[in-house]
Amino acid sequence: MGKLDGKVAVITGGSSGMALESAKLFVDEGAYVFITGRRQDALDEAVKRIGRNVTGVQGDASNLDDLDRLFETVKREKGSIDVLFASAGIGGEAQKLGEITEQNFDATFGLNTRGTLFTVQKALPLFNDGGSIFMTGSIASVKGWPDYTVYSGSKAALRAFARGWLNELKDRKIRVNVLSPGQIATPIQEQLFDAETMRQFESLIPRGKMGRPEEIATVALFLASDASSFVNGVELSVDGGTSAI
Repeated sequence: MGKLDGKVAVITGGSSGMALESAKLFVDEGAYVFITGRRQDALDEAVKRIGRNVTGVQGDASNLDDLDRLFETVKREKGSIDVLFASAGIGGEAQKLGEITEQNFDATFGLNTRGTLFTVQKALPLFNDGGSIFMTGSIASVKGWPDYTVYSGSKAALRAFARGWLNELKDRKIRVNVLSPGQIATPIQEQLFDAETMRQFESLIPRGKMGRPEEIATVALFLASDASSFVNGVELSVDGGTSAI
């Protein structure tokens, strides 16, 4: 018996990295999963890798029309949602205070913060009582790393969302949490950082080694399943201890 038998899950940004590994694990544990991604080719490849019990819906989580199309598809195919993993996001460019551009701010907050808010809001009419909502945060929001304050701020807002939303949804027994990864070896990390920057990040991790997407997926499964039934409103750091030292 799987931990998510009979559940319907939606994972935004599920065409790569941590969210894709989570989608694969959710299906292995009995769920039917809807995943989204901006690029159709990457989405098709992700659906192929997952192999079964999955629907890919191309779209941008910062585009409200795309979100409507996503949830119309979910409603048509399955009718309701038990788990929402709002994971679509971008890292943003490194920009110092004094050099931050309007374009950087709008793109980063537009997807990471605005997109997450409307993803959750548009999912609610389909949500079963007793379900689980969680969002991808980042330990950057508590570490104070220079040059990434726009990104950090966009993720810090999610903690406030979780606190308020769990109160608003308590009568429906819907839990709301934030999963905040640390330094994880993903395709996005490889695009954003050179080898020296990656080594610097690894030096901050007590075990001296980057996390793996699979290690995030197991925590996502915990938050999605009844194993976390008494976990609500937390920001769960999955970072090998980086944020603790």
